[in-house]
Amino acid sequence: MMKKVQKTNWILTLILFLGTVTIFFPLYMAVIIAFKQPSEMTNDVSGALSFPSRWSFDNFRQAMEVTDFWNSLGNSLLITLTTIILSILIHSIAGYVIGRGMAKKKSFRLIYLYIVSGMFVPFSILMMPLVKQTAQMGLGNRFGVILLYLVFYMPMNVLLYTGYLKNIPVALEEAADIDGASTWKTYWKIIFPMMKPMHATVAILTALGTWNDVMTPLVIMSGTGQNTLPLAQLNFQTQFGTNYNLAFASYILALIPILVFYIICQKQILNGVANGAVKG
Repeated sequence: MMKKVQKTNWILTLILFLGTVTIFFPLYMAVIIAFKQPSEMTNDVSGALSFPSRWSFDNFRQAMEVTDFWNSLGNSLLITLTTIILSILIHSIAGYVIGRGMAKKKSFRLIYLYIVSGMFVPFSILMMPLVKQTAQMGLGNRFGVILLYLVFYMPMNVLLYTGYLKNIPVALEEAADIDGASTWKTYWKIIFPMMKPMHATVAILTALGTWNDVMTPLVIMSGTGQNTLPLAQLNFQTQFGTNYNLAFASYILALIPILVFYIICQKQILNGVANGAVKG
């Protein structure tokens, strides 16, 4: 029995080691290339993996100039934060209504399946109609991009909120109803705070998808002069090649805000789950 446990631990350790290398090796390469000069880029493996001869932030400075970093960062932050806030508010309400309604009427089940089915529609099919519609409606701007994100992430978020509601007893709402609280007040005072772990999960998934997205801003905001960070980073790619040094420096700069946000939300998820387990 002891040998079987030791063998299992050895296999798990090997898997974790391989997973760690898989994650950190690309990050190591990005950092190394970001600090190297173009003259240090060689085709051999040893040259690519070696440290820079001189650690300099020149690539980061040039990358910020090429991408108009602060303006692009402001657009990305505006779009991402607005999408997160509106997604939590709107999608949580939709998930609550559908989740509680499915237990009473079958029609809510059909609505739920209809919304969730949107997860299986690829963006490539919607791209051309969306470009035409947003242009006709005057939504070829940041507001239009935010509106589209709310629609794109609604199926996934409603699925998450509806599933999480199963962990919240209906008895809490019944007790609030007996005390004279309205459905609206019950939701905001009781249900909404209890879904804090799911709010953090939705925030992380929505932020990662929105922050790193290129196609939606590219097809919607093209020609407006308003770039998000991923869109501005396309400047490093030309028909003659790619400036990897500046590109990776820009990628690292864009990684920092979303990484900080991810760490903060991850702590909230762990704390929320732990507090829920203690209270249970």
